[in-house]
Amino acid sequence: MRAIHKGAEPTSLANWKRKHPQDSYMDLDPEIRQAIREQALKEQYYLCAYCCQRIRDVYTCHNEHIEAQKINPKRTLDFANIVASCNTSNQCGDAHKSHHLPLTPLMSECETELRFKLSGRVEGLSERATTAIQVLNLGDHERHNKALIGKRKQLSDVLLWTNGVNPDEGLEDEELLGMLISDLGQPQDGILEPFAPVVINILRSWLQS
Repeated sequence: MRAIHKGAEPTSLANWKRKHPQDSYMDLDPEIRQAIREQALKEQYYLCAYCCQRIRDVYTCHNEHIEAQKINPKRTLDFANIVASCNTSNQCGDAHKSHHLPLTPLMSECETELRFKLSGRVEGLSERATTAIQVLNLGDHERHNKALIGKRKQLSDVLLWTNGVNPDEGLEDEELLGMLISDLGQPQDGILEPFAPVVINILRSWLQS
């Protein structure tokens, strides 16, 4: 995960809510739902809020309620409760459904309580992180989500090689590590590289070792 800082809701959503104060998300027009996805994608630099894989456009993702609609019906139109999730089956938003999510991308701790490995696997460093990984099926073990683990390893390796780092050898120069972390965290034309937050997480663990 990468911490997401929510901004102002789309103007079209704000106007609609003023005209329909008693309605819920299920009553929204398709155009406004799309506007929500567009705004969320920009905030997320076109990465899935949960797994950090690339989302190409508003047609390859969905509006995901962090606090599920069934859990808190009063927040279905709260933009601060909505992120863009990939449409991967049995993963991320599709796996979340109406389960409670104790650690979310709206919390800064999501960047420190999950530890990503060069193998592509992820582990939770807290009980709530472990629960979030299981609920979202983010790949703590191959038997749970082998596809995501493989994809995460492949693209993370590519990102490291592209930046002159051999994944098998690592990088011990703290100054270079810091520069690389900074570079990977900078969007280019409003877009982050797929799984860039994962690689940043790995590099930070190298700094701490």
